Amino acid sequence: MAPNPSHGAMSFALPPDLKQYISEIDTFIAAKIAPLQASNDNERFFDHRREHARTDWENQGSYPKTPSSLPRDDWEDLLAEARRLADDAGFYRFCLPEEFGGKNGGNLWMAAIRMHLAKKGLGLFNDLQNEHSVVGNFPDILMVKEFGTEEQKKEFIGGRLSSTRSFTFGLTEPNHGSDATHMFTHAEQTTKDGVDGWLINGAKMWISGMHRATHCLTFARTHGKPGDALGITAFFVPRSTPGFRIESYEWTFNMPTDHASLTFTDVFVPSSAVLGKAGHGLPIAQTFVHENRLRQAASSLGAAEYCIEQSVKYARERRPFGKELSTNQAVQFPLVELATQVEMLRLLILKTASEMDGMTQREIERDLGDKVSMCNYWGNRLCTQAADRAIQVHGGIGYSRHKQFEHIYRHHRRYRITEGSEEIQMRKVAAYLFGYVGPRKAELSKL
Repeated sequence: MAPNPSHGAMSFALPPDLKQYISEIDTFIAAKIAPLQASNDNERFFDHRREHARTDWENQGSYPKTPSSLPRDDWEDLLAEARRLADDAGFYRFCLPEEFGGKNGGNLWMAAIRMHLAKKGLGLFNDLQNEHSVVGNFPDILMVKEFGTEEQKKEFIGGRLSSTRSFTFGLTEPNHGSDATHMFTHAEQTTKDGVDGWLINGAKMWISGMHRATHCLTFARTHGKPGDALGITAFFVPRSTPGFRIESYEWTFNMPTDHASLTFTDVFVPSSAVLGKAGHGLPIAQTFVHENRLRQAASSLGAAEYCIEQSVKYARERRPFGKELSTNQAVQFPLVELATQVEMLRLLILKTASEMDGMTQREIERDLGDKVSMCNYWGNRLCTQAADRAIQVHGGIGYSRHKQFEHIYRHHRRYRITEGSEEIQMRKVAAYLFGYVGPRKAELSKL
C-alpha cells in the first residue's frame, strides 16, 4: 500500500481565526486610527517632519545640563488617544488575561500580529519608537501579577490600566549593563520613623519612560557579593521620594528619547515596596524576557519586510537609462538574500511562538531559550540590513526623511543592544549548542 502523502502533514498556515482577527484589526485601523492620523496635521508626526515634530527641543525644564530630548506633549497625547480608541474597540489589551479585560492572547497570535503591523510601515496604529501599538504589550502588568502582593496588584495593575500609575525598569547602570550581577546600586535594611524598610544608594542609566512614570522599579544589591545571581532585590520607588533625582535625559541616535539617568542618595522605601522576595529580584527581571524578545523579533521581521517590499516596487518603477532598475542583478541579488532570510526567520519565529504557548516559563528556558535568542538577534540584525539596503536601492530619496527607512534603521538599531545585546543572545545560543545548558547537556557532557 502506497503511503498517503497527506498523512501526518504539517501545516505552516496561520489559523483561520487568527487571520480573521488580523483582518478585524485592519478594519478598525482604517475606520478609526487612519482618520485620526489624517486630522489636525497629525501627519507631521509621520512624514519628513517626524523627528522635529515629536521632539520638545527647546524645553529644558528641570534638567539644565542639556536641551530637552523628550517627546512633545501633543505627540504623546495623540498616541494616548489612539490607544484609548483601541481599548474601546477591544484590541489594546488583547494579550492580557481576561480578569484585566484582555483575551489571553498567546505568543503565536502576538507574533503574527506584530509582524503584520510592522510590515505596514510607520503609522499611528503602530510606532515602536515609543513601544506604541493598537495591540499593546504589557510585561509590567504580567510581572506584577506573577510576583506582586495584593496591594501591589491593586496599585500597579489597576493603576496602570486607569493611567494613574506606571513604572519604569531600573536595572542598567552607568558602569554596568549586561553584567547586572555586578551592579553598584545597593540597599540596606533600616528603620525610619518606626517603619521598617530599606535605604537605597546608587545610580541608574537609560531608564526609559521616566518623564511620565510615577515609580521606578529599582534593582539593588541587598545580599551576597558582586557576580552572585541571588542577592538582588526589586523595589518600587516613587519618583517623589527624597533623594531620588533625575539627573538628565540622554540624547541618542533616535530622537526623541526619554532615557533618564538617575541617582539615589539615602532613598528610603518601606518593606512593602519590595516586589517578590528580597534577594530574588534578578529572576523577576528575567521573567517574560522570552515573550518580549520574540515579539521584538517579530516586529523587526515585519519592518524588514516593509523595507524589502518598498524596494521591490521602487526597483520596478524606476527606469534609469531607459530600463527598470530591477533588471540589474546588483539590485536583485541583495534583495533576494534578504527575502530568503525573512522567509526562514518567519517560520522559526512562528514555530517557536507556537511551542511556547504550550509550555511553562521554566520549560521555555530549558528547551527553547536558544531558539528565542536566535529569533531575536537575527531579526534585529536583519531589519537594519533591510533598511540599509532599502536606502541604497532608493538612492537619494532613500537617504532623505521622505522615506521611512532611516527611521526604521535608527529605531531597530537599538534593539541590537537593548533587551540583551546580540552578543549576549549569541552567547546563549552557544551555551545550548555546546551543551553547557539545555536538552543536550547530559549528552555532550560525556564527551
